[in-house]
Amino acid sequence: MTTPQQFRLDNDRTVTCTSPAEARMLWRETIAADGLYQHAAAHLRPEEIVLDIGANIGLVTMMFAEKCPGIGVIAAEPVPMIFHCLQRNMAAHVPHGVSLRVAVGAVPGTLPFTWYPQASANSGLYADRERDDENTRIFLRNSGLDDESIGYITAGLHDGEQIDVDVTTVSAVLAEHAPDAQIGLLKVDVERAELDVLRGISETDWPRIRAVVAEVHDTDGRLAQFCELLSRHGLSPRDRQDPSLAGTELHEVYAARPSDY
Repeated sequence: MTTPQQFRLDNDRTVTCTSPAEARMLWRETIAADGLYQHAAAHLRPEEIVLDIGANIGLVTMMFAEKCPGIGVIAAEPVPMIFHCLQRNMAAHVPHGVSLRVAVGAVPGTLPFTWYPQASANSGLYADRERDDENTRIFLRNSGLDDESIGYITAGLHDGEQIDVDVTTVSAVLAEHAPDAQIGLLKVDVERAELDVLRGISETDWPRIRAVVAEVHDTDGRLAQFCELLSRHGLSPRDRQDPSLAGTELHEVYAARPSDY
């Protein structure tokens, strides 16, 4: 059974997590100097709100709060065990934070969700074990691991558990928790539900969003659709793929108002 554990990050902060190995990997991605999260953090303003959709245990949220003291953060995570860790970490490290146990999509409701206890960051409404295994194999191969080691690491990694989760929309979250705030950044990391998140933003809320940073799974033209939707609402998107992810469907997108580049 997966149970919460304590893990000390490189910056000597202790966080609650379900897997120290995964927390270490996620933290290294978060603080990578050439990463889009760092780029996004550099443009935050203290009077604004960050909306973190797919917050996991809150490491990116913690980094945003550290880089821009005083900024408000709303973090959403639907998996009960992971949400427990998020709540603990927000309480300890994010002074102006709100955590919500909910998935975010195109319309409110209740949907089946696949949680991977051994790879929580890959969990989602559209989890695909075969694709998730293959993406992980490619990443590990690009990182220099041999096939035997890759087979050992990926065995059972994406054994999933089905749960039902409440789903809300970005606009519903804003209406309840930040009705008048400027959204300095919308961060989206939701494992193939990226378009659903954007489709849950009302026309009246789009002008409040100054920037978006997202991981996008480019299947069935999703990357082009995602960028087109951002462009349609006045944001200028740029996409890239980290060399470690070459050959996978995973891409990063950063979009901002032209005046903010």
